Amino acid sequence: MPDLNTTLHLEMLKRSKGRRRLLIRILKAIKKEVDDRGIYGLGWGDPEFVEPLRFIRDRYLLPYVNNDHCAVEIGPGGGRWTRYMLGFRKLYVVDYYSALLEEIAKNVKAPNIKLIKNNGTDFPGIDDRSVDYLFSFGTFVHLDGYLIQAYLGNMKRLLKAGARANVVIHYSDKTKVMGQLNESFAENTPTKMRSMLVEADYEVCEEDLTTMWHNSIIRFTI
Repeated sequence: MPDLNTTLHLEMLKRSKGRRRLLIRILKAIKKEVDDRGIYGLGWGDPEFVEPLRFIRDRYLLPYVNNDHCAVEIGPGGGRWTRYMLGFRKLYVVDYYSALLEEIAKNVKAPNIKLIKNNGTDFPGIDDRSVDYLFSFGTFVHLDGYLIQAYLGNMKRLLKAGARANVVIHYSDKTKVMGQLNESFAENTPTKMRSMLVEADYEVCEEDLTTMWHNSIIRFTI
């Protein structure tokens, strides 16, 4: 047992500070490397390297990519997830902001992509009953309930009836501490999200409440 004159804890504190400084430098270097790749959104995590995001990609996105199917992505950012959806026969990329559509046009180029500027929650130019798969990550976390409800109402006409079209939505989960601390996240919970889906006459297929530390994933169909 060290006595009161020992420098043990001071030395441990010094080493700990050194490790923290090294970790900060490493994290800054990683973020710079990601940002330098020029894809807006990768700074929040690259599914190629971040395990929870890789899991979401491998479970909720890639298994549904089919070159005979049509898909929609809401809120593409700079194409962080879009790049994994290029195997669809047709891919509609929808956003309210022209600047973001211009950003993805720079990063992801493919003949099967159609960029659509919407009016907030609608899907202009997409035919009824034409969509097999709809995906959104990083957008619904910021949407209040009334906007989510509007999106749910408007997307229903797109989905193929009787073909088990799948919708995967990433949303804010304020039951989680990290979700509560993020002031940019909307007030939503799994209970609220599930209730909105039931009220809109959707069928919940799968819920993932554990992979992400500040939000959750839900997969549903009509």
